[in-house]
Order: sequence, then structure tokens, then C-alpha cells
Amino acid sequence: MSTIENCCAILVAAGSSTRMSSCSSSKQFIPLLGIPAIAHTLTAFEAAQLIQEIVVVCRLEDKKEMLSIIHQYHIKKVSMLVPGGKTRQQSVAAGILAASAQAAYFAIHDGARPLIQPQAIDAVVQDAFLHKASALGTPVKDTIKIIDENGFVVSTPNRSSLWAVQTPQVFERELYNRAMKQAEEQAADYTDDCQLMEHIGVKVHLCLGEYTNLKLTTQEDTAFAEVILKKCRNEAENENRSRL
Repeated sequence: MSTIENCCAILVAAGSSTRMSSCSSSKQFIPLLGIPAIAHTLTAFEAAQLIQEIVVVCRLEDKKEMLSIIHQYHIKKVSMLVPGGKTRQQSVAAGILAASAQAAYFAIHDGARPLIQPQAIDAVVQDAFLHKASALGTPVKDTIKIIDENGFVVSTPNRSSLWAVQTPQVFERELYNRAMKQAEEQAADYTDDCQLMEHIGVKVHLCLGEYTNLKLTTQEDTAFAEVILKKCRNEAENENRSRL
């Protein structure tokens, strides 16, 4: 594209952390190598060249701590903090309403995906500029089985056509607003923003992401995330030493 469209990131960090059994506060604040998970996420979007604005959706009780992290880690792109809704879709809608009028695209991201990299953000945003609707994803590695209500295998879909979708998921503003309006009118509630597009007949293009872009859902995810971060940190330190 000859010009860069304005893209606003909607960071959804309003989850209740119910599957993090040992987590007494929001999983967004779980320390990863001594840094809150959400700080890793915010830093990546701050560094992404194609993100001009960040709206953070969080729980009211988390607002004070979230503001403290934003200031501590010098996140300049955050324009608004807004409270989340009862469901993910409602939380995203709240973030969309808080975005500036200049935002032509929305990059919707799970706050609990702290390993996202700036270059991956820019890649999927650029892909959305071309296709109007794009999401990061990775080809499925395992064989997938479809089972019945009793746990017996019914069929085995062709793995070559199966991808695991991630975030960010990026959409042109008018398309997303139209899809959200239809979902609300039909009392439909989705856990994945791509489903909104699918529901109005819009095809979402998948942009190849990284397998390391995991979501913090269970305690095991936290351990895996720290291993990945340590590896990345060591590689960066070795590269810096080699330049000296």
C-alpha cells in the first residue's frame, strides 16, 4: 500500500483467570522472568510500527495496577483504559467504542498472549490492509479427531487444512462494526472475532504466525512461556556479544 492506514490495537485483558487455580489476581499480572505478562504484551504493541493507538480493556479492580504498569514500562500508545463486559465479545465491543475516530483498522489481541512479537503484529496488520480481515495462525501439528458424546472417534479431518488461530486478529473498521451489529441484533456471542466475520460471509485470511505465540491459560503455560523468554533473551545476549 502507498499509505499506512491507522490501526488501533484492542488489548482484551478482562479475563477472570478461572483456569489458573493458583492465581489470586488477574493472570495478566503473572510475572514472567520478573516482568508482568501484560507488560510483555504492551511492549510488543508499543514497538510495532503499524500500531498507532492502544486501547486496554480490563477489570475495574485491575485498573490501578494496569495504569502503574503502563507508566512503569513507558507505554506511550495507550489512549484509553475501559472496563470489560460479561463476555469476551462484550469486552471487545467496549474497546472498539473507545477507539479514536481515526482508526481504520482494529487489531484485537488477547492480553494473555505475552510472547507476541512486534514483527508478527506488523505482518498481520499489513495482511489485513490487503485482505480487510486477517488473523495470525499456525498449521496444526497433531492429528485431530472428531468424537461423539460418548468419547468415541467419529472421523479424522485432513490435517493439511487445519490451522490453530491466534491473535492479533485484524479487521477493517466498517466490516467489524457491521459484523458486531448483526451479532448483537441476533443475540449471538462468540469467543473468537473471526467468527463474527464468518457469520456475515466475510472470508478471513490467515497469516502465518509463530508456535511460540501461546496464551496463558493454565499453570503449565506460564512455565512454557518462561522457557521461551529465557531462550530469546539468551539468543539476544549472544548476538550482542558477537557484535562487540
